Amino acid sequence: MRLTFASYNIHKAVGMDRRRDPDRIMSVLHEIDADVIALQEADRRIGAREATISRAAIDDSPWRLVPVAKRPRSIGWHGNALLVRRDLPIHQGEPIDMPTLEPRGAACGEVTVDGARIRIIGTHLDLSGLRRREQIRTLIGVVRECDRGLPTVIMGDFNQWGRATGAMREFADGWQVITPGKSYPSRQPIASFDRFCVTRHWSCIRTQVHHTALSAVASDHLPIVAMLELVGADGA
Repeated sequence: MRLTFASYNIHKAVGMDRRRDPDRIMSVLHEIDADVIALQEADRRIGAREATISRAAIDDSPWRLVPVAKRPRSIGWHGNALLVRRDLPIHQGEPIDMPTLEPRGAACGEVTVDGARIRIIGTHLDLSGLRRREQIRTLIGVVRECDRGLPTVIMGDFNQWGRATGAMREFADGWQVITPGKSYPSRQPIASFDRFCVTRHWSCIRTQVHHTALSAVASDHLPIVAMLELVGADGA
């Protein structure tokens, strides 16, 4: 079983031209056409934390939301939202709180694909290395607390320069860190902040940074994409 995963920091739908254009973000998602998508900065930062992409726009797309929002006008939790293709059954969605000095969190969901249940987590980690380490420990703890051994994909903006340095060292035995390439800033990317961290159940078939004329202007980050194959599962 193979799935295409994508992670995209959409910068509250504000592009490099300083225009807020959620339709442009949706067009980039259509270009990618992934099965599972993690969005960061999908909600506004202050006030009612309303979504920058309307639920109506998502309803008209090939995807649906994993239910993690605690606020009626939001589509995620602390800006993190998960979209899955409509034919994938969603079993549950859960917002995850993480230790931080500023609002940070993660969105977690479980879906079934070809009879196998998998866990997906989308996150956006802190600028502080110390906080990032604590936040990764929290996410790994969430995975460990579930004793069903579900294949898990954690994806998002890790705000970490090195693939295997600093806070990323927390992903030790049983984890694989996948860094498709430089994704920030979108016009001339120099940093690989966006990545996937997957359990041993997955084999990586291919990855890419989705760099097109549209994605280069739609946000300050480029989306990252990975095709993963499920090679083993312990539970359901």
